[in-house]
Amino acid sequence: MSYKPVITNVTKASSNDKEGLYEFIIKLADGTECRAFYHRFPEWRMTNISRLLKTPCPICRKDFICKCMEAFTGELEDQMIGDNWIEKTTAE
Repeated sequence: MSYKPVITNVTKASSNDKEGLYEFIIKLADGTECRAFYHRFPEWRMTNISRLLKTPCPICRKDFICKCMEAFTGELEDQMIGDNWIEKTTAE
């Protein structure tokens, strides 16, 4: 099975503007929610991602902590930057 995460919504959960640290809640098309941590300086980059335990993992189907979403960090980061999700949520 080939998994393709597609971001449908992003909300800013918290931030430390002085240090350039941000926490976003990412909602995916399949209903999965993830928490992503970003560092702003010198440019936006994802430092960590984890699945919120609201639904089972779409990859391994576990309903407890797993690290499956880390394998899709590149794809999710490309969507966050390419679709301007970061600018949309930090402009609020």
